[in-house]
Amino acid sequence: MSSHDSPITFLGLEEQWSGLDRSQAAIIPAPYEHTTSYGKGAALGPKAILEASCSLELYDEELDREIYRLSNGIATLPPLQFSDKCRDADAVELIFNSVSGLINRGKKVVCIGGEHTIAIGASLAHSQSYHDLSILQLDAHSDLRDEYEGNRYSHASTMSRIYEKHEHIVQVGIRSQCREEADFIKQKKINTFYAFDIKGRRYGSGQYAWHDAVIDALKQNVYLTFDCDFFDPSLIPALGTPEPGGFGWDETIAFLRKLTLHRNVVGFDVNELAPVPHLIHPQFTIAKLIHKLIGYMFIK
Repeated sequence: MSSHDSPITFLGLEEQWSGLDRSQAAIIPAPYEHTTSYGKGAALGPKAILEASCSLELYDEELDREIYRLSNGIATLPPLQFSDKCRDADAVELIFNSVSGLINRGKKVVCIGGEHTIAIGASLAHSQSYHDLSILQLDAHSDLRDEYEGNRYSHASTMSRIYEKHEHIVQVGIRSQCREEADFIKQKKINTFYAFDIKGRRYGSGQYAWHDAVIDALKQNVYLTFDCDFFDPSLIPALGTPEPGGFGWDETIAFLRKLTLHRNVVGFDVNELAPVPHLIHPQFTIAKLIHKLIGYMFIK
């Protein structure tokens, strides 16, 4: 096999540091896209992110480490295959089984989507394996519709499907929802940290006072599902459903660092990047986000 045809590994790591047996971190690309409702292209996100990661520096100046060494390597699995018959519940089951298998091997799993629907299988696999777990959603949208456009497995219904199986969810950055979602949050008393409250410093006068409020709402173990539209579209414009009023790089990274210091992040997914031709900074930024978060998880 020529190098041109070789599978892409996260950071471009050679076999010594990307083999599944030794690596404590494992990445599953899940290029699933079936229900995107505005901009398309999320299925292209995983490959774009992996390609961009090959241009990241391996050394992280904040942690003073080469991050892949902290986890004894980072394995990148072949992308999951979603045939025309593997949709909705079947796609969720495929992701669930794939993630569960890696957790059972003692791996910290990172799932890269694809549309947000991928988070159902990935998060519930962790819910089955870890007790005292919160599912933390960083997102512009509540994703709590019971169904959208006739599909209960729509990306707009991701958190509803998760909530049916695991009720302890915490939402951060929300700035777009329908009336029914707002009512559901109030009825079920879901911990939802709206963007306007965070930016209005409802949780304290300090710039990052909201960090403590969110972390206090979480159990000891945390599964993180990160929708790329949590970021402001001025930073990440390659989105299917961009929403103004989002978050910047520094405030997001500061929160993730504090989160991993005070809680045990057991796994995460990143989803909804829809690459734009000839615009490379979104996938590079998301690759760096994944790299940083793996470092934060393992530096402890």
